[in-house]
Amino acid sequence: MHIAYIVVTVLASVAAAGAAAIDVVRPQWLLDNMRNYGIPAQALGLLGGLKALGALGLLVGLLIPPIGLVAAIGLVLYFLGAVVTIVRARWYSHIAYPLPWLALAAGSVGLFVAA
Repeated sequence: MHIAYIVVTVLASVAAAGAAAIDVVRPQWLLDNMRNYGIPAQALGLLGGLKALGALGLLVGLLIPPIGLVAAIGLVLYFLGAVVTIVRARWYSHIAYPLPWLALAAGSVGLFVAA
């Protein structure tokens, strides 16, 4: 495997796990943002679980590559959904927040395909 793929995939996994942890902690700023985006706070458990599964899948994918590809594609779709949600809420100043996670997940997909 290419070192770049491994580095980007591990970074994407750590980032997704960190985002999932924030969902578990539920800080007030996150609850406020969810309300402003039109997402019920009860959805945080599911959303955090999806990010945690994606993070785990990326790491498992280092040993079983198809699982890593599916996890990376899932995270790309997840964070594209976050962008769409922010646009739908017309809170354009927040559009940059999901982009680093999206870039890492997309980078993992791209480097997997290139490898």
